[in-house]
This record gives sequence, structure tokens and C-alpha cells, in this order.
Amino acid sequence: MEEKIMIKTFTVGVLFALAAPLAAKTYEIDPVHSSVMFRIHHLVRKLPGNFTKFEGNFEYEKGNPKMWKAMASIDAASINTNNEDRDKHLRAPDFFDVEKCPKLTFVGVKVEEVKDNMAKLYGDLTMHCVTKPVVLDVEIGEEIKNPWGKMVLGVSAKTKISRKDFGISWNKILEAGGFVLGDEVEIMMDLEASPKEEAAPAKTATKQESKKIGPKGK
Repeated sequence: MEEKIMIKTFTVGVLFALAAPLAAKTYEIDPVHSSVMFRIHHLVRKLPGNFTKFEGNFEYEKGNPKMWKAMASIDAASINTNNEDRDKHLRAPDFFDVEKCPKLTFVGVKVEEVKDNMAKLYGDLTMHCVTKPVVLDVEIGEEIKNPWGKMVLGVSAKTKISRKDFGISWNKILEAGGFVLGDEVEIMMDLEASPKEEAAPAKTATKQESKKIGPKGK
């Protein structure tokens, strides 16, 4: 009888373990080996730029997109187009208004159309204090060990947005017709991330150490 109970308990435990969702691994973006870039049409060509300060993390488990989550934050004042006067204007109220809206944030909501290492990540982008839904085309690389023994994962993402949707509408009309700036902005991200290191558990004092400390910490 006891043997049957043990077998039944073991079977229930195995079924429960198989049914329980596995926790996805949390990866932290390494800004030193990552980039957040953009392009917008300016006069006769596309003008590139980037942000130099950002952070974020995502939860990822290969083959289980239901577990995938992502969030990121970008310092709007870190915008860089290799022209200080232009960058000052971009930080001003005509564009990002960094004093009022210091951060750009993205929060992933769901993942769809997964095929091999490609997927569409749906989420909410907040820019210029306005939040709008966006869709990122995501490509996920293989996780490998770098030369220093740390596991790293590469992720690329891109999307296109209308800056007017986020209340950034400044422009100038050209004498020959048309405008100085286009409306569509291309956003490209190349990210390197590593599994988040778990905090070391707090050390529990031994009986001998407790005696030395005493009841009042003396």
C-alpha cells in the first residue's frame, strides 16, 4: 500500500513539473557592445543618428515565445547626430523636449509570427511624453560564450514610426517645395546581452558566530 502511494505521489509530481511553465532567463543589455540608431530624411538624403545612453533587459527562452518579455529606457538627452548645434535643437521643445520628457521607453507586450529566429515584437513606445503601439521586427542570434567566459546573446530589431504620431512636428518649407525633414523615422537596434547574475544569498550566522555577537549585537 505504501509503495502504491509513493508511486502515485511521484507520478503526480512529474506531471506537475511538466505542466508548470519554465521560467525564462533574464538578459541585461550591455550598452558598451550595443547600439540604438535612427535615420530620417533630411533635405536630399537620410540623416543618421544614435543615442549613447540606454539600458534594458528582456526575458527569453528559446522556442517559447509566450515567455518573452522586453523593456528598455533611453536617455533622450544622449541623442547624437555629430553636430552639436543640431543636437541642442533636437533636445529643445521643438523636438524631444528633454527637460519635460527625459526618457524614451519601450515595453514589449506580445510576440507573434515566430519563424526560426525571426519574430514580431508588439509593444508600447513612449517618446516625447506620448505613448503609441509599435511593432519591432526582431532577429535573435545564438547564445555563445565570449572570450572572457561569459554567455552572451545577440538581438537585432528594427521598426519605422511617424514622428508626428508622437507630437514632434517641427519642419520648414523649402523654396523649391517640400520640407527640410521627413516624417518617417527608421529605428535600428543591435544589442548584446548577458544573463542577469543572481544576487548571492545572505550569509546566515553560525551558532558559534551568534554566541560571539551576543543577544544585543555586542
